[in-house]
Amino acid sequence: MTIFKRPYVFWLAGLFVLYLALAVLLSEFYVTVQYIPYYVGQIHWIELGLSVLFTIIIAFLVAYNAVNLYCLYKKRKTLSKKTGISCIAAFGGLAVGVCPICATGLLPLVLGSVGVAFTWAALPFKGLEMQIIVIALLAASGAHRKGAMK
Repeated sequence: MTIFKRPYVFWLAGLFVLYLALAVLLSEFYVTVQYIPYYVGQIHWIELGLSVLFTIIIAFLVAYNAVNLYCLYKKRKTLSKKTGISCIAAFGGLAVGVCPICATGLLPLVLGSVGVAFTWAALPFKGLEMQIIVIALLAASGAHRKGAMK
């Protein structure tokens, strides 16, 4: 696989770290981490663990799709409709944030700036379903590309 060879593996790692850092900064998860010792008894550890795991998966899939799209474009000089799906899913990952329940995320932050109150905690699974949708979109948009895999 081309993606896991030099220099693409370095791009994959760099984009993974960059996307993860951006998700942490935009969702202000670094603030949430500071208060964990004070609220240990009230934290739903399974939900927090799943949301962090889903964020890591999203960051990897965004990096994988970005490098894969670059390799595909380099080979064919054209991109498919799945490029748009990857971009929407990458934005969706940032919109949800690291922890949809305990942090703002990009979408609630943007809506809050125009006076609309919004939280992912109002959803049945408290925003975890949004992360699963983003993972499914990213996996579907990157799973069947054969151009960069050879």
